[in-house]
Amino acid sequence: MDTSTAETRAPEGSLQRGIANTRPQTRQPLGRQRAEFLRSCRARIKPADVGLPDPQRRRTAGLRREDVAALSGVSVAWYTWLEQGREMRVSDEVLERICQTFKLTDDERVYLFSLVQQRAPRVQGSPRFEVPPEIERLVTGLTIPAIARNLRWDVLAWNDINSRVFRDYSLLPQNERNLLELLFSGATSYDDTPEGVQQRLRRIVAKLKVDYSAFGSDRRFESVVQRLERSSPVFRSLWRSPDVNAGSYGIHHFRHREFGELAFEHVSCIPDGHPTVRVVMCMPADARTRKLIARLNQEMAPAEAD
Repeated sequence: MDTSTAETRAPEGSLQRGIANTRPQTRQPLGRQRAEFLRSCRARIKPADVGLPDPQRRRTAGLRREDVAALSGVSVAWYTWLEQGREMRVSDEVLERICQTFKLTDDERVYLFSLVQQRAPRVQGSPRFEVPPEIERLVTGLTIPAIARNLRWDVLAWNDINSRVFRDYSLLPQNERNLLELLFSGATSYDDTPEGVQQRLRRIVAKLKVDYSAFGSDRRFESVVQRLERSSPVFRSLWRSPDVNAGSYGIHHFRHREFGELAFEHVSCIPDGHPTVRVVMCMPADARTRKLIARLNQEMAPAEAD
């Protein structure tokens, strides 16, 4: 049994006395949901599924609380408290072990973390390098410039109007479609003032830090950051600054080499079921830009059959 966490150090007797002395007995609505969810998870797991003997006569279906506690490396009293929906503090490490014991799906894991910690869990695995089909349909169906990227800022999908205004990623090999490296290399379709470039890059790196905090264990992500630190003094300075921004990219004013003065508000969203994907949309922010986007959409519209 792992005794390195606070959940497993306290003797059961002292833990139970602490419950009685310091915690309210009335459960909150989320606590009731948590209790019902954990009981249902416990009931659906057969002892044989986790390598335990399956007695012929059992009072309840599935695992006992003692089984769950042993498999998850916590005390029986502590797990009982968790399943009862009591208010408590739970570390990521222990909650992940409980998710593994119950063989939770990704959605169920997110649900349990939300019930216990009121937040989503850290993303596991590596950022995907392929675009989900429904996200590709979303991006290509938009009438404003848009892309889909992963947390490492690899561009996964884009639409025709984004190719027309910003960049056609189909002209680049897949392993060269990293938006960060392209932006810091200066490979753009527009000119900007030094102040505008600095402001734009500052916002981008401030947002990058949030993605990195969720996926910093990814080796390829770390390689991108290290390459930029070596090749770009600007990136190195911004990366070491305290600025962080999880919100909008803001409005970007610039002079396009073909279309002149433009302004776009860049906004991103996380599609349901795809926590490692970001859809970034560039919304026209002034009348001139709106007029241009309307004209380009009309020009690119397929001709109607007679």
